[in-house]
Amino acid sequence: MSFEITDLAALEILDSRGRPTVQTTITLSDGTTSVAGVPSGASTGTREAVELRDGDTTRFGGSGVLTAVANVNGEIADLLRGQKWQSLEAVDKAMAAADGTPTKARLGANATVGVSMALARALAASSGQPLHAWLPGFGQPARIPVPCFNVLNGGAHAPNALDFQEFMISPLGSPGIQEAVRAGAEVYAALRKRLTAAGHATGLGDEGGFAPELTEPEEVLEVIVAAITDAGYTAGRSGIAIALDPAASEFRDQDGIYHVSGQKLSSHDMIERYAAMIERYPIWSIEDGLGESDRDGWQEMTTRLGERVQLVGRAAGRVVRNPARDVGEDRVRSVDGFEVRQHLRAVVDPGDRVPVLHQVARHAPDSTPELEDRGSRRNGGLDDRRLFVAGDRQVHPYRATVRGYAAFGIGGHRRKRRFLIGSAGTSDVVPAWSSRSVNSARSRPRRRMNATS
Repeated sequence: MSFEITDLAALEILDSRGRPTVQTTITLSDGTTSVAGVPSGASTGTREAVELRDGDTTRFGGSGVLTAVANVNGEIADLLRGQKWQSLEAVDKAMAAADGTPTKARLGANATVGVSMALARALAASSGQPLHAWLPGFGQPARIPVPCFNVLNGGAHAPNALDFQEFMISPLGSPGIQEAVRAGAEVYAALRKRLTAAGHATGLGDEGGFAPELTEPEEVLEVIVAAITDAGYTAGRSGIAIALDPAASEFRDQDGIYHVSGQKLSSHDMIERYAAMIERYPIWSIEDGLGESDRDGWQEMTTRLGERVQLVGRAAGRVVRNPARDVGEDRVRSVDGFEVRQHLRAVVDPGDRVPVLHQVARHAPDSTPELEDRGSRRNGGLDDRRLFVAGDRQVHPYRATVRGYAAFGIGGHRRKRRFLIGSAGTSDVVPAWSSRSVNSARSRPRRRMNATS
């Protein structure tokens, strides 16, 4: 079905960090209007598409986006308005061709992805369908993933000495989204009480987790396990497990040495430290556990830990980011040629700033069977439940295998988004944890958490 874009406009808005980003509004000839805010993140990979910033140090420290806004209002609007288009893909390709660079550096990926996201929403609304139903689904039903609650922050997300960036809790044993959200909130409250009792400040990091002056990741794991118990739940995969996002690229130096709480660790040392943590604490997922360019380390970690926990590569630029590297056969080569096993996950993240259908197509189930996908909630704190891979039923609209990665902060300004609790009982949405295991392809029965009422 063809469509025509009659109006396209962008403006500069602020995300929850107070950093500028682009908001795009698009109108179709049938009167449908949709809006999208472009996501951003604090920790990024070197192979991401380029987020165009103004560099004018007199405004927002150089991070303004007026140039990207002008590109939407000018060149991109002139390109897209007043003609018939056959598909969102055709619009995405036209913008990429007009940009003329492999990383969207001229027009700005924050300009093109905002248009792509707004148009996807407009086309879905125009067809009378929710976004998750309109996007290509590969014949698989939409499912709600197990939420990962970001409860304690360090690294680039907090002004403390903790090097690991995110510590999350995952109610894997929950029978549904309502119980999972309740569990997350109760553990979050218990964690606040425990930190306060220990004399720690309970200020919040960028992602809504607490930011106490703890330095060792093991210290954090101890207090989180205690908080899970305080709230009346079982710490473990039958109850509430823990997910880590160390964002290791942020504390790896140019010589390949990792700096964690004053210690200098090799890739092997880091892997063995993770192995020890897994033995002692109920960790089920580790995201970006090594630096994005640590080729040998990722191979060793996959071999060493891949059968025991979910390994996620989001900021690992060799796993995701550039669609030219990630589609079809090229996607295997994007991990520099080493064998990628099924336990290394690629996270679909709107923060990658890749047009919508590039995100969908490059993660088609048949493109690379060695990789599985996870939806990621990063959105730079925008008040938006409907990012195309974030928010209630749109967490991962095109992939039924996502069942454990949709993290979100529940503290401060971030707690109002993501899951509509009432949607858990809708007939066309199956809770993601109800069929396949979170760390293998084997099915397992759904288990309730051991929890007090």
